[in-house]
Amino acid sequence: MDDKSNVKTTVGKTKFYQGEKQTHPLFCIEPGISCQHAREQASELMGYVRDMTISGLMDEKPELIWASHYLSGLAKALMDDAELGMMR
Repeated sequence: MDDKSNVKTTVGKTKFYQGEKQTHPLFCIEPGISCQHAREQASELMGYVRDMTISGLMDEKPELIWASHYLSGLAKALMDDAELGMMR
């Protein structure tokens, strides 16, 4: 029997800001995601970021580098929010 009462979850406070003055959140993390799952997803996203960055540089495709930028922001937001959840 799994005891879900001890599962740490995201708090839903982390936002990724984009723009000149970074005043408008582009996306945010929802509360209640298992911190373990959030961390696993962030790790997977960072693998994609690595691959896309290398491809973007080697193939001179700046759109891949921009996509990597946004994915890395999402991965960081997931990690930051999972960290907040782990500290609760």
